[in-house]
Amino acid sequence: MSSTPATRPRGPRVVVIGAGIVGCSLADELTARGWTDVTVLEQGPLPAPGGSTSHAPGLVFRTSPSKTLTEFARYTVEKFGSLSVDGVSCFDQVGGLELATTPGRLAELHRRAGYAASWGVRGEIVSAARCKELWPLLDESAVLGGFHTPDDGLARALLAARAQMERAESRGARFLDRHTVTGIEREDVRVTAVVTDRGSFPADHVVSAAGFWGPVIGRMAGVDVPLQPLAHQYAKTRPLSELAGAVAEASRPILRFQDRDLYFREHHDRIGIGSYAHRPLPVDPFAVLAYDEARANDMPMPSSYPFTAEDWAPSWDDCRRLLPALRWAEVEEGFNGVFSFTPDGMPVLGESRELRGFWLAEAVWVTHSAGVAKAVAEWMVDGRASLDLHECDLTRFEDAQRSPSYVRERGSQQFVEVYDVLHPLQPMEQPRPLRVSPFHARQQELGAYFLEGGGWERPHWYEANAPLADGLRLPERDAWSARYWSPIAAAEAKATREKVALYDMTPLRRLEVTGPGALGFLQRMTTNNLRKKPGAVTYTLLLDETGGVRSDLTVARLAPDRFQVGANSPADLDWLIRHAPGDVHLRDITSGTCCIGVWGPFARDLVQSLTQDDFSHEGFGYFRAKQTHLGHVPVTAMRLSYVGELGWELYTTADLGLRLWDTLWEAGQPHGVIAAGRSAFNSLRLEKGYRAWGVDMTDEHNPYEAGVGFAVRMDKDGFVGQEELQGLAGTEPARRLTPLLLDDPASVVLGKEPVYVGGTPAGYVTSASYGYTLGRCVAYAWLPSLATGTGVHIEYFGEKVPATVAEEPLFDPKMTRIRR
Repeated sequence: MSSTPATRPRGPRVVVIGAGIVGCSLADELTARGWTDVTVLEQGPLPAPGGSTSHAPGLVFRTSPSKTLTEFARYTVEKFGSLSVDGVSCFDQVGGLELATTPGRLAELHRRAGYAASWGVRGEIVSAARCKELWPLLDESAVLGGFHTPDDGLARALLAARAQMERAESRGARFLDRHTVTGIEREDVRVTAVVTDRGSFPADHVVSAAGFWGPVIGRMAGVDVPLQPLAHQYAKTRPLSELAGAVAEASRPILRFQDRDLYFREHHDRIGIGSYAHRPLPVDPFAVLAYDEARANDMPMPSSYPFTAEDWAPSWDDCRRLLPALRWAEVEEGFNGVFSFTPDGMPVLGESRELRGFWLAEAVWVTHSAGVAKAVAEWMVDGRASLDLHECDLTRFEDAQRSPSYVRERGSQQFVEVYDVLHPLQPMEQPRPLRVSPFHARQQELGAYFLEGGGWERPHWYEANAPLADGLRLPERDAWSARYWSPIAAAEAKATREKVALYDMTPLRRLEVTGPGALGFLQRMTTNNLRKKPGAVTYTLLLDETGGVRSDLTVARLAPDRFQVGANSPADLDWLIRHAPGDVHLRDITSGTCCIGVWGPFARDLVQSLTQDDFSHEGFGYFRAKQTHLGHVPVTAMRLSYVGELGWELYTTADLGLRLWDTLWEAGQPHGVIAAGRSAFNSLRLEKGYRAWGVDMTDEHNPYEAGVGFAVRMDKDGFVGQEELQGLAGTEPARRLTPLLLDDPASVVLGKEPVYVGGTPAGYVTSASYGYTLGRCVAYAWLPSLATGTGVHIEYFGEKVPATVAEEPLFDPKMTRIRR
């Protein structure tokens, strides 16, 4: 029997904190999915409550190095373009124009055009003359070229918030302004209500969409929100004679002048200018005034701080040089507007494990607002979003990256780097070193060149190996691909293939799963068969309920009820804990342990000399584990290889790590042992076709598309995602992760470049590295299913580089080097 409107189920009780653009967008998305019992609480007055939305200039450039951010922005443009209030559109599609005034920036715009092609955004590199046509006020002589994206434009954030508010209200949502949240109530580990100065609101789900007040709400809930508010300068000129008579609010593209950290937009006959060129101006979210307090202190709103003219002066000079019409203009008004940054510049999304039902939708700019709201609504209603969110997951930060000092320092640096040209391998400069392995001192002695990941110092090559690079014939690299690279990496890869090398694998995440229900739990959560005797190691997958690859794991059964799990991110532990029954215990053992990969043809000779246990192929087979001693050091040895060579991963406790390194180093001298870094490692793993989760595959992909279907046992009873995979094995997927070899031995690509098939963008590169053994650059790319030998082109800084679909694995297809 169908329900009448009065009795139709309204879904769970949802309270959204914050009626800015994110809160309003989320209410609209939730109610559109049938969750209509939605209450949105706002401390300020509606429809302009005084947060970042109320002063946002509204520029929407969709192109980003992040596919996820680009997808968020794409949906925002589509949605806002379909909304209007009183006949006024919520999005003005005037286009976007990014300028280059230096050769380095012009090269960067070519790279950004590549991102646009990869992610399906319409755009083109244009000449200085075309830039002048699009923006007549420009000094053409100062411009080398530009990147024009005709479908970008201006979001009218307050109108978009109002339109979505009204639509959500029509479906049953309510919006209550002048309600200041004072507390979050809970029962055990679940949220139960939101307390305000005007009463309590029971809730099954609470979403903090409070913007730069997010840390304040988070503290009430006992949930960490790693977010740093900063003030950003925005100014408007007096009316310009050159724009006199302007009828439209804006008719020219939104404009970026990244070489001077500036952007521009029209306001009828005025120009609005935003600057990231000034010093970081961090704001304490706990000290931000309430709306009425701000007004009483002569502030137009809590998010609008007084304009600091001394910070503006250098930028004003730059503006006048680019736009000569401003040389006689004056700034009529300006303010320092507060908005949010995280340590990595990405939003913070998801449900807290510590307080179930408490969600974050924080550090979201207007550009991405509707896309984020759609993703969070899907996550809440359906259990997962329709696109990969691992870059935004609230669990992604390590404990060492959550201190207030770290968040403030890195958040401030993100502000500084908003428009900087950043290399994909470029590490943060401070605070470093933060996390180091027990071998750090020895690595420094060997001249390690460190990059950083997850707070860890990670050697990419060792200057001690420089003599090994003498005489190697390597193609000359362009300036971009030569950054954070050394020919020493080639020498280290060669030594690994020919002799033996030590790799620091300590940063790889290690979980311990114990308890009488451990086996059954892991069998249910993963795709491969783990019901094997102790000593077995298994490569397996974590899937979500739709069959998407959440992660790939290496699971070692060390005892009947004890497993060591090699995982990828904090989200893996979070996912497993959420599903674990009471008789299963999980803990992250990464920080208390360490790991050395010993790989190469002489790996057995090295390791066997240190133990009486049998390390022969017959005595210690591939994908087996053994607890033993090497010299004086107790280790868990696993016969695995991520580089395609004979060898072991050797684990011990952190206190014995240095002794393990020294023991292996001394025993390896007769065999020519070296220390090798991540640069060689990445080259070797791509030659073997080994996937990197989060780069090559995510939960947007199923195992068969990603080429890891061999890790799925469909005859196993009941694992998560199994039903969605029925019928996929043995069928040709429409798309697949495809190995490519660049045709020219001198060509190199780095990742995220668009791939053209028949002259049309058809996919994008995930991982790429020069294969020193093969003498060619190897690239993996998501493409439609193509036959081996098919020719394609990869666009690298505007140049179409020919490549060919290859058969994998590219190196040692019979696995003879590993299984000997």
